[in-house]
Amino acid sequence: MSNHTTLPARCRLARGPLPVLGAAVLWGTTGTASSLAPPGAHAAAVGAAGLTLGGLLLFLTGRGAPVLVRSADTRTRWVLVLGALAVAGYPLSFYPAVDRAGVAVATVITLGSAPVFSGLLVWWTERVRPTRRWAAATVAAVTGCAVLVFGAGAAGGDGNAAGVLLSLIAGASYALYAVIAGALIRRGHASGAVMGALFAGGGLVTLPVLLSADTAWLATISGALVALHLAVLTVFVAYRLFGTGLRHTPASVATTLTLAEPAVAALLGVVVVGERLSAVSWAGMAVLALGLAVLRTPERRR
Repeated sequence: MSNHTTLPARCRLARGPLPVLGAAVLWGTTGTASSLAPPGAHAAAVGAAGLTLGGLLLFLTGRGAPVLVRSADTRTRWVLVLGALAVAGYPLSFYPAVDRAGVAVATVITLGSAPVFSGLLVWWTERVRPTRRWAAATVAAVTGCAVLVFGAGAAGGDGNAAGVLLSLIAGASYALYAVIAGALIRRGHASGAVMGALFAGGGLVTLPVLLSADTAWLATISGALVALHLAVLTVFVAYRLFGTGLRHTPASVATTLTLAEPAVAALLGVVVVGERLSAVSWAGMAVLALGLAVLRTPERRR
């Protein structure tokens, strides 16, 4: 009897939350990788380079992506265009937000607002009211995220209004393309095709930004390695995992699970860069882990 009840739960966990958490782990390497870019590389250009190349890889390897774009009806095409704009909007707003408000403030506002935006979007578009469990887990995760980052004393930005606004735009962009991707995948489209179409479109939007900036940094070894890391790991692999997870995980839950990203970034700072976390930061990480654990645990069906 126990095998019949526990096996489906484990399968749901492996197919849904775990791929999303795997994507969050890869996204957590973004800050460390981008910090290794040559000094002349503009922040928005670094993000655009990763998205453009990664989006192309997703499109070429996503089974059915070209077919989805060609055969989609008018409504689906407009949804894809909106999703592509949202994909492009994330790096074009997040990296400048980091430059203006600092890593800590931009990260907390962006990742903390995304689950709220996604929950409201799902409520509005699908008439699905967020559950109390999601609300409690999101509050715990956002609180833990804020305590973790601010407790580390990394909030060195001035938190100006433009930086805060850009961070909110990044959070809304992330939530919007997550909701769109999740809806298309649940409608029966292959996750690889959906993510390939969205990110190829997003890459086309950001390509002019990349070409208009100084691209000499891409010809250096460190610049090329940074661009490849961002494109292959944080875009191509991460969003393949994210798309797989969205097939079995609501977008509102997925965006809350990705709040694991700042925890991974903080741990990398300790292990790789040699930074130290205060007791307050470790407490924040514990609260964040608690919130994520609530969402990772499959609900028992009566």
